[in-house]
Amino acid sequence: MFTGIVERKGRVLRPGKRLAVETGWIDLRHGESVSVAGVCLTVSTLTDKAVEFDLVAETLKKTNLGKLHQGDRVNLERALRHGDRISGHLVQGHVEGTGIVTQTGGTLRIETELAAQMIPKDSITVDGVSLTIVDVDPDAFTVALIPTTRKLTTLGTVKKGARVNLELDLMTKRPKKESRITREFLLRAGF
Repeated sequence: MFTGIVERKGRVLRPGKRLAVETGWIDLRHGESVSVAGVCLTVSTLTDKAVEFDLVAETLKKTNLGKLHQGDRVNLERALRHGDRISGHLVQGHVEGTGIVTQTGGTLRIETELAAQMIPKDSITVDGVSLTIVDVDPDAFTVALIPTTRKLTTLGTVKKGARVNLELDLMTKRPKKESRITREFLLRAGF
């Protein structure tokens, strides 16, 4: 589990199925979980300069990690430890899909088919960053970025047309197809 509070930005040294990232952490262990751009990955190899992760076909299909280039920056977060403060929200690092950034700056607008499952004012992670959804349209949503988030994460330099990883809040996302019972429950709950 993670919180979506990015601890640092890493640099991609080698993209591909055996992703190598310069993290700056010297105390990582083999087998430890790390959120890389919002994707929960397992440390495969540790070298003096890099941490290596193995990417499987499903990860390459569902995320933007297969599109990374040498020198790209990625958001990094270590797994939550028992007793840690949760400043963001509970995040699994199981990216559900991607979206395309259509507006940048203090507000990001992201087009995605996942928008139909979103609820305004709910939590979402975008490339591993815990954010609050401002508005939702049938095929897009917006989030606001405070100056601290823009400075400490890759979202401050994200460009129009960029593909970003998305993970919806596990507790409140709407099902892909709402049944009559689900619809009634959501209406009674005030959603």
